[in-house]
Amino acid sequence: MPASELTATATLRKDTWWLEPLLIVLGLGAFVVYTTWAALQGAHYEYKNYLSPFYSPTLKPSWWPFSPAILILWGPAGFRLTCYYYRKAYYRSFWWSPPACAVRDARSGYTGETGFPLILQNIHRYFFYVATAFLIFLWYDAIYAFVFDGRFGVGLGSVIMLVNVALLSMYSFSCHSCRHLCGGCLDRFSSSPLRYRLWRIVTTQNERHMLWAWLSLVSVALTDVFIRLLSMGIIRDVRFF
Repeated sequence: MPASELTATATLRKDTWWLEPLLIVLGLGAFVVYTTWAALQGAHYEYKNYLSPFYSPTLKPSWWPFSPAILILWGPAGFRLTCYYYRKAYYRSFWWSPPACAVRDARSGYTGETGFPLILQNIHRYFFYVATAFLIFLWYDAIYAFVFDGRFGVGLGSVIMLVNVALLSMYSFSCHSCRHLCGGCLDRFSSSPLRYRLWRIVTTQNERHMLWAWLSLVSVALTDVFIRLLSMGIIRDVRFF
């Protein structure tokens, strides 16, 4: 093919290579739209002992006139935005840089993450610490979801919140930053057998990081939807005991 006839994303591939980028655009796009809407509502985020993960921990300073979710969502959002997997996902799907293997970039130039603002992606390791702090609150919320009128009980919401925080934990602790924290900066693994064992455990889950990323993304949104519908009186919680 003459160079003059080359167009953006030119390729000889005959398969449906565009399907994966399209699904990612739809999935991530829907999550961003819903999360933004839910965060701006500032209402229907709690029901009895259930609290939406978008509002945990709930901060309500008197001087803040907007939704309390805005004060805390920067932490989880920053962790996902700078995540190595999500970077690959939205670089390929939204920016088409490149959209798939053996498919030409939509743009002629490529600078990687060496210039501003993409060089700021390197703060991902610090967002990992922030996300870990948020997990502590989410685990507290999940445990508290099993307390009904001062007694232990199990509701459908209790199970949903527990599954959600478990998936969020798998996503966080399978990330590359956690893997480096466990096994990085070591000349010999034999000098630190405990860190080596931790590194091996995290590495096995790091291979499934994409799976945990999507499962946790869906679960955190569905948990908010469930609690929102309960708070609005549209559905009722199921009490197992």
